[in-house]
Amino acid sequence: ITTTPTRLIHSSIPRFKMLQSACRTIRARGFQRNGGRFSEVKTPMLKRPQTFRLAQSQVFSCPGLSNQSMFSSASQKEVSSPTLPTPKLVRKQLWEFYFSTGRGANALFEAIDLGENGEIDAEELKSVMRDVLEIEGEKVDPREIMPYAWNRLEQRALQGKAYDIKTFKQWLVAATKMSADQRNESLMRGFQQHPSTGLCAQETTLPEFYSWNEETMSQSLRRMQYAVRGEVVMRADKLESEGREILYTNIGNPHQVGQAPITFYRQVLALCDLPADVGVDHPKVEEMFPADVIARAREMRNIIGPSGTGAYTHSQGLLGFREHVAQHIKQRDGYSSYPGNIFLTNGASSAIAMVLQGLLASNQDAVMIPIPQYPIYSALIAKMGGRQIGYELDESLNWAVTREELTKKLRKAQKEGLTVKALAVINPGNPSGNVMTHCDLQVVVEFCAENGIVLLADEVYQTNVYADGAEFVSAKKVALDTNQRNLQLISFHSTSKGLIGECGRRGGYMELHHIDPYVQSQLYKLASSELCSGVVGQIMTSLMVRPPSPMDPSYELFNKEQMYIYDGLKERSQKLVEGLNDIPGITCVPAEGAMYAFPKVEVPQGAIDRANELGTTPDNLYALSLLEETGICVVPASGFGQAKGRVGFRTTFLHPDTLKAIDVFAKHHEKFVKEYS
Repeated sequence: ITTTPTRLIHSSIPRFKMLQSACRTIRARGFQRNGGRFSEVKTPMLKRPQTFRLAQSQVFSCPGLSNQSMFSSASQKEVSSPTLPTPKLVRKQLWEFYFSTGRGANALFEAIDLGENGEIDAEELKSVMRDVLEIEGEKVDPREIMPYAWNRLEQRALQGKAYDIKTFKQWLVAATKMSADQRNESLMRGFQQHPSTGLCAQETTLPEFYSWNEETMSQSLRRMQYAVRGEVVMRADKLESEGREILYTNIGNPHQVGQAPITFYRQVLALCDLPADVGVDHPKVEEMFPADVIARAREMRNIIGPSGTGAYTHSQGLLGFREHVAQHIKQRDGYSSYPGNIFLTNGASSAIAMVLQGLLASNQDAVMIPIPQYPIYSALIAKMGGRQIGYELDESLNWAVTREELTKKLRKAQKEGLTVKALAVINPGNPSGNVMTHCDLQVVVEFCAENGIVLLADEVYQTNVYADGAEFVSAKKVALDTNQRNLQLISFHSTSKGLIGECGRRGGYMELHHIDPYVQSQLYKLASSELCSGVVGQIMTSLMVRPPSPMDPSYELFNKEQMYIYDGLKERSQKLVEGLNDIPGITCVPAEGAMYAFPKVEVPQGAIDRANELGTTPDNLYALSLLEETGICVVPASGFGQAKGRVGFRTTFLHPDTLKAIDVFAKHHEKFVKEYS
């Protein structure tokens, strides 16, 4: 969703308080809507003279607003007095403030409810939304921006129902979410019914009133979405607790679906964790562990120090492990890497969160993200009060992105008054499964360097490349190969993916390249506030970048285990895509890398109509149907973003039984189409 901010808006608290006072002033002055314009009532409702005077003083002193005309018509007495912003401008600014930050819903409600009735007529809300969504005076069709929320609004208008503050906030959440595939009401029901989190896990006697509730909590959190563990997954957990067999293909969690851990990693971890007298110094340790495992564990224990794995470390991670990462990057790319630019983190997600927190300084700051994207980006941007600008990957070009698309979206964002601070690229792609070529990345690297945009390179699937002729190339290598010295780059990697799949260890790193030293020091301060990443994750990260060498005793078993995992992934990636493409009405671009297929599904109009009636997306309707009918748990494609009108889902090919499910996919699709035709 993208709307037009006024360039005058900032996220400062004084300005927000000014907007609150201005909207109260509108009401105090007694203005009402008349044919789409505001005019003064003959008997003003001067109920709050103190508030009015306060609003005057605040607005007059606010740069950029004192020259705006507040009213559509003014009395002669008011002509010579300083003017205040129009109700339309105030509402627009309050909408923009809420859209970015999730804050100010009460003030926006007050700015619309001029009659102080405690409710807003649905038709009035429709008119207001058309006003605030204007782009430089041009009307925008709300159905294009918020189709499902607008549908709910129109239904309420037909029913003649108004909005009180509670239902208004619910509607605002729906209107500003990335997609409608996760409704908070459905999520709450799933949560309450979940065997390990719900009401069954609570005391039977609950308070009658909660002061911290859906109205008073962070509205940014309410708007945040994370489809990978959304409504469909919670329903799957509930069905499993009732005895249903569920095939989870919703998340890249290899060990959950049967992938065996790699022996070398677990042996070293064990010896690092065990007390020395029952581990590395045990008299019979050489009978239990290979020599290279013992040597590696002793080396790591020396790096960790006598405090062991239970103590805090340096906030950027242990220096010895960061040196291992820097050596790996240099060997991979052929260019130097420095331990001081490496941060060891709790997986890639926490590193991304750190960087976005440092980047998003204003509610006008934006991040360009690929569509489709991994929803951690949209979730964190929403939570932190930024804007997301989606640049579409072209499905017909194997999910490539063009310079024209990037430029078009940047210009559009600038026209709307946004400042694009960063651009995220996921390579290999999640959920798209594409592997970017050197030329593909050069387009992105040059675009970011020329426009002063920080490039966030999500490279957690760099060892998951299956297509013949495809290979992983890092964004840093492309930048240095093409002499892009002005590029500001942060790269992310994780132990959760690849062939390791140790998601629960929460290991990962980020490398900062050409980042302002002052900014880097502030990121260090942010890391310090979290004390340090988990030590086990730091160990796993070092092991990931320093596997056993071919001459080591552990190498033969290590290589055998790795190749078994890799060959299985490669086979399933190819056969799953082939099987999906054999189903009439389903098409899927080849999965060159990562762990996912992202098929497109043709559904009848009846399914689209039914989804609209339920206030959800056709993707969600399809995914829930697939789950109920077959026990297969996938993620609706709308949770990742996709082209308008597209319907689909994301499925992993991690589970050994994935290929057996192809016939089940086919039977369900045929039944679903018949049901809604």
